[in-house]
Amino acid sequence: MEEKQFVVPGRYWHWEEDGRIQCDLCPRFCKLRPGQRGLCFVRARENDMMVLTTYGRSSGFCVDPIEKKPLNHFLPGTPILSFGTAGCNLTCKFCQNWDISKSREIDTLADSASPEVIAKAAHQLGCKSIAFTYNDPVIFLEYAVDVAIACHEHGLKTVAVTAGEICPKPRQEFFQYMDAANIDLKGFTERFYKNICGGKLSTVLETLVYLKEKTNVWFEITTLLIPEENDSDQEIKEMTKWIVDNLGVEVPLHFSAFHPDWKMLDKPKTPPSTLIRAREIALESGIRYCYTGNVHHEKSSSTYCHVCHKKLIGRDWYLLSDWNLDKEGNCRFCNTPCAGFFQGPPGNWGRQRKPVRLRDFQS
Repeated sequence: MEEKQFVVPGRYWHWEEDGRIQCDLCPRFCKLRPGQRGLCFVRARENDMMVLTTYGRSSGFCVDPIEKKPLNHFLPGTPILSFGTAGCNLTCKFCQNWDISKSREIDTLADSASPEVIAKAAHQLGCKSIAFTYNDPVIFLEYAVDVAIACHEHGLKTVAVTAGEICPKPRQEFFQYMDAANIDLKGFTERFYKNICGGKLSTVLETLVYLKEKTNVWFEITTLLIPEENDSDQEIKEMTKWIVDNLGVEVPLHFSAFHPDWKMLDKPKTPPSTLIRAREIALESGIRYCYTGNVHHEKSSSTYCHVCHKKLIGRDWYLLSDWNLDKEGNCRFCNTPCAGFFQGPPGNWGRQRKPVRLRDFQS
């Protein structure tokens, strides 16, 4: 049984005629009897209501480069305080954070902090923003929203790293408090989502369109390419064409490399050549900013002006080199705006990774 200070009433649920409670947070719509948990593990039925069982608890805090989220067009070079909880509302066989997202052990939640302490810590550590990451923040919506409110009061930006599997009403509340997001578009077929991820492609596409049309959230997209699963030229062409037609040409796209993990140990690592080819297809489709991840390739990690093609931001892994944007985020060579959220000169955090104990900031 969880410690009571970490259990809070959950939002987005209703009673079924048979006496079960249905969770309406994500399209899985888990129906719970007394004492049962949803697939995400952290939302449960207690005392005839839906509760979140991990409010104020985390699997750990770490200061990362913001490029690691990945976000290449949002406050480049700056440090970001990152944390997650436990559980997930998807069942991706290739999950590369499975020790956190699939945890059923409360011991995973080794650190605890109130929203105010998190905001205070991020501010004192010199971070410009905080990230909800490692596992999907939509499942701890109540905690994430409260943390975001506290961070905004300290002048900090908020970033959600999410798969976008969330229903319309909670989607509206959740993203109301986010300044930026990286959406994990896992593939571009319902088959892949159903068989490999336990989710729905249509829901993620709805989230992406919502972000574009109804919010001011800066967002970028990441797709992990898995050999012989979602890496065909045809699927990548269809995906990138959909992005251009529905989201526009300025949404940055990241292709990252798969490595065997959790329940998908039979697949080989993604060859760098696959990522390079996917990037070429995206550029041919009209996407202006496309990157490769989890491989060392300076050219495809850097940002270029889409008019004069000069290098705007050079990247060596997470270390920035060239910087050819003016104060307004325009190309210094031809004055063309670069899409993104830039505030003056870049940060110099580089590739540092700094674990943080939030208890050190308790007062």
